Formats: sequence, structure tokens, C-alpha cells
Amino acid sequence: MSFRLSFIEFAVERQILRFGEFKTKAGRLSPYFFNAGLFNDGEAMRRLSRFYADAILASKLEFDMLFGSAYKGIPLVTGIAMTLAESGRNLPFAYNRKEAKDHGEGGALVGAPLAGRVLVIDDVISAGTSMRESVDIIRAAGAVPAGVAIALDRMERGQGSLSAAQEVEQNYNLPVIAVATLEDLLDFLQHHPELAAFETAVTAYRQQYGSQHVNLV
Repeated sequence: MSFRLSFIEFAVERQILRFGEFKTKAGRLSPYFFNAGLFNDGEAMRRLSRFYADAILASKLEFDMLFGSAYKGIPLVTGIAMTLAESGRNLPFAYNRKEAKDHGEGGALVGAPLAGRVLVIDDVISAGTSMRESVDIIRAAGAVPAGVAIALDRMERGQGSLSAAQEVEQNYNLPVIAVATLEDLLDFLQHHPELAAFETAVTAYRQQYGSQHVNLV
């Protein structure tokens, strides 16, 4: 089984990925819900970091350091940096505060100085606000955004015809690395007959709200 399908299976087992009827921020009724905040114990974070590292290494993307987007990107970037180090790639990492610290070391950044080509780590891309903030922070430090790695690409249209991931690729000319996509979720459901009812609902949702997928790195 590929790491992408293994990730979907793990998320379903831990009820991080659930099926039913859920209202999204856009007001749509989605047949599934993904809550990365439920990767909330040591074993879950260990495995999640491994999945991210596998996706990042498989992408062959060239980058020099990692940047975690506050808040969910903070534990993610730490775990992923440790996992990549175990795989032979020891990289510096940093993350931002939502509010600048005015005492001690001060500033809005924690960790290694931003330099070179920087890979942004986040859980998902929704409206793209967090991504814009990360790009601005990286460029302001004189570094270069290299791409963004996320857990799940819902491949769902935003305000226009593109998905949030596609908008990042188009607006910033940055590759998006996803551990798994909606296509992987559908592949998983097709191999689990006991979830056939959910496969039908997710397929219908994809047809109604899905964007035209472009290949990720």
C-alpha cells in the first residue's frame, strides 16, 4: 500500500477523517471531515510526521529549510524536521508567532534564521490567508519560498474555478505537496466495500464542487 493510502487508512482509524454530513466554512454540506488537530498524541504525531516526510522526499523538491505556519504548522514542522533528520536530511526550521514578542529574544519568528529556499508546512490550505502570510514573512527575511506541504488536498473549488492549492500554485508559482488528495480518498473508499455508501456521497460531492486537478509535485 502506498504511503498516501496508508495515511488515509490511519486517519480513518483514528477518526481524524470522518464520514457523515458536515457543514464547511463555505456553507457546503460535505460528506467527510478532516481535523488535523486530532493528531494529538505522540504516536499520532510520529506517524503523521513520517507521512509528511515520505511525501516531501518523494516530491524531489529542492529546499534548504522548513517553516511552520502558526498555529498547526508549529508542531508539524518540529516533527517533520526530526523525521527528515532520521532519514538523513538534517534541516533547520523556524515558525512564526501570531503576535510578536516584545521581551526576551523578541520578534515574530522562533528558530533558525530564514535563509535560502524555504518549504512551508501547514495542515491544509483553505482560503490561502495563512499561505500569503507565510510567503510575506519568508520574503521579508530575504529568503525564497520553495513550496508548501500539506496533509490533505480537498481539491475543492474556492470562490472561482480553482482549488485553494491550485490558487497557491498559480498566484505564487509554488508547488504544493499533499500527503494525500481527494482522489486518494476515493481510491481508498473503492477498496473498502463496507464504506460504499460514503464513496457514492464523496463522488457526488467531488462532481459538484471539485476543481480540475493539476498534478502536484
